Amino acid sequence: MSDHERHCAAAEAEIARFAEVTQHADPAAPVPTCPGWTITDLIRHHGTTHRWITHIVRTRPKERVWSRDLDLGLPADDAGYPGWLAAGAGPLLTTLREAGGDTPVWTFGPDQHVRFWSRRVLYEAVVHRADAELALGRTPYIDPETAADGIEEFLANIPVIPWVAEQLRTLGRTGETLHLHATDHDGEWMIALGPDGVTWEHGHGKGTVAVRGTASDLLLLTYGRLRPGDERFAVFGDQELLSGWLAAAAC
Repeated sequence: MSDHERHCAAAEAEIARFAEVTQHADPAAPVPTCPGWTITDLIRHHGTTHRWITHIVRTRPKERVWSRDLDLGLPADDAGYPGWLAAGAGPLLTTLREAGGDTPVWTFGPDQHVRFWSRRVLYEAVVHRADAELALGRTPYIDPETAADGIEEFLANIPVIPWVAEQLRTLGRTGETLHLHATDHDGEWMIALGPDGVTWEHGHGKGTVAVRGTASDLLLLTYGRLRPGDERFAVFGDQELLSGWLAAAAC
């Protein structure tokens, strides 16, 4: 099975989990990890992303298409959002699978193929499922292999997200490094801050700051869904650097 097919299958399962978590939640419940959002806002965002990616993979534009320019068919009230979400997920997964991972297509990332989108939608689903679970007082869990791949997808994309890249450039910590160490997986990542942004590689080393935790928790940390002061992390070294990097990089 190709990575594209694995990502499609995993995305399908994660979208179903997201739908299950949000289906019976209070639509007006706040989502603390997305300040100002409610559960309905979270569903709307996730379902909008599905329709946007479906449009891109189907039409294969040469440049960015904005979701605001698409007919999203938004429901008339909050009660319609769970069904609206489900109605967009099926066409998305069918479109990704039928296109095939090696098909060229516009993306905002370094990989200009459909496989970029199957991987991207998986981690959209993973992180937003975690948002919903945290909003409902649950403890999110992501299996270590998926979480480790999610960390690498995140690190590959942040240099090409303009506002994130700019924030990282202005940290003023050139030459310093962060070490992420998964305690339940063989994943270790060395992240270096340079004058042109961020680079990273696999491996063990002495960073300016190091963080140890499960792969699941490290993924949610990189996305700003967990905080480094949480008892589930062990932090060594320059905690100010870690806090600054997380604030600049979190999407």
